[in-house]
Amino acid sequence: MIRIAGAVLVIACTGYLGMSKARKYALRPKELRNMQAALQILETEIIYGATPLPEAMEVVTSRVDKNTALLFCQAGQELQSMTGCTVKEAWDKALNVFSARTLLEDSDLRVLRQLGNCLGMSDSRDQAKHLHLAMEQLKIEAINASERAKTHVKLWNYLGFLTGLLLVTVFY
Repeated sequence: MIRIAGAVLVIACTGYLGMSKARKYALRPKELRNMQAALQILETEIIYGATPLPEAMEVVTSRVDKNTALLFCQAGQELQSMTGCTVKEAWDKALNVFSARTLLEDSDLRVLRQLGNCLGMSDSRDQAKHLHLAMEQLKIEAINASERAKTHVKLWNYLGFLTGLLLVTVFY
């Protein structure tokens, strides 16, 4: 009876690990789409609303999901804190906090870092061009992430459970 319980526990644990890895692949395209939507809102606020950047960040924070909102909330708070930091510095600090809590990869974060170099440095039309470029790059990343998710989600789900079965077979 203990052997059966141990076998079930091993299979369940490895299955869970596989499903956790698969979940990361499945959620990354969604996070990329959410980031694109957030950048679209930011662009609208900058171009059509002529909203100052700290306030535009607050608007984005209030209109996107909580994971994506973290980046804009942190950046907006940093800009409003009156520490004298530039937009680039505030964006980089926020991106460092955000990167620890997101499923976005280095290539995605690199796009956002490059955007931070341009925010607040020029007129609204130039910023709109940089926002469009970032959105297009994130769109390409989202397409690639979706393609990877199609294959990797099933792979990791099966791999987790099959690894458990293999371990049980080898050890029992």
